[in-house]
Parts: sequence; structure tokens; C-alpha cells
Amino acid sequence: MEFLVAEWIGKPVWMWMGFLAIVGALLAFDLGVLNKTDKEMGISESLWLSAFYIGFSMLYGAAIWYGYDRGWITTEDGQHAGLTYFTGFFIEKALSIDNVFVISLIFGYFAIPRKYQYRALVWGIIAVIILRGIMIGVGAALVQEYEWILYIFGAFLIATGIKMLVVPEGDTDVSKNPVVKFMTKRMRVTQELHGQKFFVRQPDPVSGKIVVWATPLFLALVIINIADLIFAVDSVPAIFAITTDTFIVYTANIMAILGLRALYFALAAMVHRFEYLKYALAMVLVFIGAKIFWNNIVGKLNPAISLGVTLALIIGGIVYSLYKTRGHAATTPKANGAD
Repeated sequence: MEFLVAEWIGKPVWMWMGFLAIVGALLAFDLGVLNKTDKEMGISESLWLSAFYIGFSMLYGAAIWYGYDRGWITTEDGQHAGLTYFTGFFIEKALSIDNVFVISLIFGYFAIPRKYQYRALVWGIIAVIILRGIMIGVGAALVQEYEWILYIFGAFLIATGIKMLVVPEGDTDVSKNPVVKFMTKRMRVTQELHGQKFFVRQPDPVSGKIVVWATPLFLALVIINIADLIFAVDSVPAIFAITTDTFIVYTANIMAILGLRALYFALAAMVHRFEYLKYALAMVLVFIGAKIFWNNIVGKLNPAISLGVTLALIIGGIVYSLYKTRGHAATTPKANGAD
């Protein structure tokens, strides 16, 4: 069992295996118990399940704080680890709200009924766990080898934040997505859904042989995960700007994404109410990017201040959005293909 205490990417192997076991148990419970049969998730159930995931994520962050502080996990400062985890978690959660609108458009384009959407989102988490892990691993290796790359992350975050503040958002047309065009031309794709199946075996219209066809649900799953990778280009550097502890970066990312899948069904119905949140997120990115330069020029900024400013901006953006858009009708497209 010596391999369990061996160090891997800065932390003992047992820490990584323990976290992945927790994620696996949550997914198994989600798919095998809560969503064993296909059903449409209502807003109330979505909010309750989201509250569970958020509460669990908070408890996990508290466990990291306590475990670090007691020296059970590592000799690093527990307060710093806990505060950076919570800061990263809230930034990732807030940045992911923008992803909800894109996911809604994708489901609408492929006419995915609501009762199949949740299972597709949960299966998508498995891909996210792997893809985010690769991105974070590469980022950690770059930061360790070339510490100056943090300045590039900081400049990128500041530039992204300023762009979000001054450049209007363009319309998202899923049909023009190059991946959608490529897959529909290169793959056999059925015109209709086949329940929750990603692939089915059907006769080829030319040869008559039984071949494998992809379903629209599979295409939706692929496009959603590609969209997540695009959003990760902002969120991963943002968390590395807070801490270079790869374990904190990865766990905060995954914990935030786990809960977003449940929250999707509540947010999708009212995403139009978060019209001004993007400006708060833009200021968060500028603040986090500037913090890198501040830490290296002036002195380390207290993690509690980072968490406080981040929360103040995000909560302020949410409250202001809800106030300014009160009474607005929903404009987010809904999925077709109702039962």
C-alpha cells in the first residue's frame, strides 16, 4: 500500500483516489437511485438537489480546511487552503451560469425532451472529470516549470474581463457550429431520438446491412462537452490565479460542476433574469487577474479579502440582475420534442 502515500501532482495518491471515489459515489447515487427511470425534473426537485450538492461542497471545503489545519492531510496552512477552495468554487459556479444558456440552446436545437436532458448532463460529467483533469494537469505542469506563465494567466483574465464589459454578446447559432456540421456529415445520425440511447443499430439505407447510428442525444452530449471546454479556458486560469495547489484547483472545479447539472433545470427557466451578472463576472476576472500582479509586486493579498470581494461581486450581480429584470418574460429557448 506504499503507492497510496506516494506523491502525485503535489498530493498523496490516496487523496486523489478518495476524491474520485466521492464523485463516483455521488454520480452512482444520482443516476442509479434518484434518476433510475427517465423522468422530467421539476424546478422544485432541481432546487432541492442543487441545495444538496452545494451543501455537500461546502462540507467538503470545511473538511479540507480542518484536515489541512490539523495536519491530517498535509502540513500546509488550513485557512489558506479552505479560503482558496471556496473562492475557486464560487468563481467556477458563477462562471458556469453562462454555460446554462448555451446548454439550453443545444438541447433546443436537437429537440431533446426534458426527461432525457438530466441523464445526458450527468453522463457529461464523466467526460468533464477527465477533460478538466487533463487541462488542470497541463496547467499545473506549466506553472511549476514556468512560474512566469501566471502573469500570462493574469493578463488573459484582465483582457477577458474587459472584453466582457465592453463587447456585446453575439447570438449563438448551434446549426453553424463546425463540430455539428462535421459530425452530421461524417457520421450516421438518426433523425429521431431512441429514448436515452446514444447509439442504435439500424439498417444502412444503401447496403441494407445493420450498422451503428448515433442519435441526436449523442450529438448534444458531444457539443455540450465542447462548450464546457471553451468555458474552462476562462475558469481554469481564474482558479490558478487564486492558488497553484492542483488538488484545490481540481476539486473546486469538479464540485462546482457537479451541482450545476442539477441546478440547470431551475436556471434554464430563468436564465434571462441574470442579464447583468456577466458584468459582475467580468469584474471578478479583472480582480483575480490583477491580484496576480499585486501579489508579486506589492505583497500577498489576504485570501479572505479575495473571497470577500469575489462573493460581493457575484451576489451583487445576481441581486441587481433580479431587481432590474423583475417582470421580464423568459426568452431562453426551450427544448422541443415534448412527450
